[in-house]
Amino acid sequence: MYDFVRGPLVWVAFIIFIGGLVYQVFQFFSMTQKKEPVYAPGGGRDRQGRSAGWVNQWASFLLGKTIRGTHPVMTVVTSVFHVCLILTPIFLLAHSILFYESWGVTPWSFSESTADVMTVIVLACCAFFLFRRIFVRRVRAITTAYDYLILLIAAAPFLSGYLAYHQWFDYETMLIAHILAGEVMLIVIPFTKLGHMLFFFLYRFFIGSEYSFGQGTRTW
Repeated sequence: MYDFVRGPLVWVAFIIFIGGLVYQVFQFFSMTQKKEPVYAPGGGRDRQGRSAGWVNQWASFLLGKTIRGTHPVMTVVTSVFHVCLILTPIFLLAHSILFYESWGVTPWSFSESTADVMTVIVLACCAFFLFRRIFVRRVRAITTAYDYLILLIAAAPFLSGYLAYHQWFDYETMLIAHILAGEVMLIVIPFTKLGHMLFFFLYRFFIGSEYSFGQGTRTW
């Protein structure tokens, strides 16, 4: 079982992941079209071509009308969550060893203790998001089973990896569960809301709006 999930299933997951990303990027450009740049307040250039002020634009983005300005705690938790969620699997020592065994390449990696702390942070953030969806009325009102499933998919690789690393329960079972959870997450990223982590900058740079990083050259 281990050899199957460690071998063929990994390739299937990566192929679907990369193929899904390519498909979504193609969909993005096919569903949007070029237009006259949107002159959003505080961003890009004005109609006379003068700079509209990147400082004002970023200040508006960081402190203004977005969640950053109204829910600072949520902002901090979300930011830390995304950083740890992305960096931990990329720079995990055990994953670096697998890279070396497969391709003879040894990427830089975090220490095991650092990765362990980052894993706990991800799990703590997931618990925060779960409790928020359960106990905050306005969030609970728009929460569906899909949202809980996505949260489970995000947390599962870290929970199973943590249990496997500390050898709680049966090690081989936890290791297989960890690999499967990671493969499931890779497969669903391009096709679920988890993809926002990758497509966030694509939307912010290309779609013109008051929340864009630039003028925006396309519209839906």
